[in-house]
Amino acid sequence: MTRIAITGAAGRMGRVLIEAVHNDEQATVAGAIVLAGDAMVGVDVGAIAGLGKTLDVIAVTSVEAAIDDFDVLIDFTSPEATMANVALCQKHGKGIVIGTTGLTDLQKIELKAAASSTRIVFAPNYSVGVNLCLNLLRMAASVMGEDSDIEVIEMHHRHKVDAPSGTALRMGEVVAETMGWDLNEVACYGREGQTGARPHKQIGFETIRGGDVVGDHTVMFATDGERVEVTHKAQSRMTFAKGAVRAAKWLTSQDAGLYDMQDVLGF
Repeated sequence: MTRIAITGAAGRMGRVLIEAVHNDEQATVAGAIVLAGDAMVGVDVGAIAGLGKTLDVIAVTSVEAAIDDFDVLIDFTSPEATMANVALCQKHGKGIVIGTTGLTDLQKIELKAAASSTRIVFAPNYSVGVNLCLNLLRMAASVMGEDSDIEVIEMHHRHKVDAPSGTALRMGEVVAETMGWDLNEVACYGREGQTGARPHKQIGFETIRGGDVVGDHTVMFATDGERVEVTHKAQSRMTFAKGAVRAAKWLTSQDAGLYDMQDVLGF
């Protein structure tokens, strides 16, 4: 039985993660962390997630307060909070599954360094379908990339704070890697005004925000006469939550290292 703690437990994703862990026969909710001053401090996690039952786990305000109770921490919070939690997990020998997006290049370097002595799964998206799409993108880029104009289009709910999404960026990275390009050199984040003709060696990103869209992503390979689109549409956050729980269970049997969802799924 994998003991899992969830930070950001009172948020939209946190509540779904509690439900996903509770519903998994091989995992148990062993900790829940919320912000100091949050109305959910001291509340049973069953009530936080609206499960209609108590789980005898009370929400606390720091990872340290729950550090002896869990094997793996699931973190879908903010870059600053995540990096602090990585340091704590490294210190105490705990695994961590990270779904936080918006990490800087420096923070990613720090994450890699921490993985030398702790177990980390870091992925922009824990959906099985999205990770399948990443493999399809490698195939599409290798077959059509040289002849195509490549665009990444993504839409999320109005509350998402980073753009483009981490998933969109990872999709762009996968295509760029397949093509032998550096995404930092070929990415174009939106267009406005007299931009001139589109250069071939470019990956465009279009970001849409609105409503309650969980997450839509399309990568388009457009040539003269035809186009191929690889699309994924998420209809529920539970898709991501189940993937994160799967990653947490998988991580308990791994050595120290930095893994992603492709590793978890054996792709």
